[in-house]
Amino acid sequence: MLASVSRFGRTSAYSQCPSRDDDDDADDHDADDRRWAYRQYCSSGVGVQDSAVEAFQDLKLKKKYRYIIYKMNDANTEILVEKTVESADYDNFVSALPADQCRYCVYDFQYDTAGEGIRNKILFYVWSPDTSKIKQKMLYAASKDALRKKLDGIYTEIQCTDLSEVSYETVLDKVTRMTS
Repeated sequence: MLASVSRFGRTSAYSQCPSRDDDDDADDHDADDRRWAYRQYCSSGVGVQDSAVEAFQDLKLKKKYRYIIYKMNDANTEILVEKTVESADYDNFVSALPADQCRYCVYDFQYDTAGEGIRNKILFYVWSPDTSKIKQKMLYAASKDALRKKLDGIYTEIQCTDLSEVSYETVLDKVTRMTS
């Protein structure tokens, strides 16, 4: 069994993980790496509500929504849908982002290419403003993959900490560089 305090003096939640590897060989570096990786996975433990995935499917397949904003529940154990919007422009989406709270968002980004017409790309945003609390930023960063893995069909991820990084021009530049 692993000790409950790490070599850095931090208490480990590893002993509480239900499907841990009980290999006690302290000299086995591969086992140590597996334990470390599992502790990193187990540290977040955040789930995703089925309705969050269903809303994404409605956006992707049925074009029902223009954007979806996701947040953590009050207990920080599950990602859920905070808001869905059927029709809005990009400025409305940006103004819907809270000034001091982290969020995940999916936006059906529409842009015009020179001579090729209008295109749409589904983008995943990680909104982590500089003014949000450090603990919340860390929780959202650690839990992002739980949601991201369930949303099949995302073109790219946009990480934003302020309004300049979420501006239409900045996002358009990133999307067009990726399609070139």
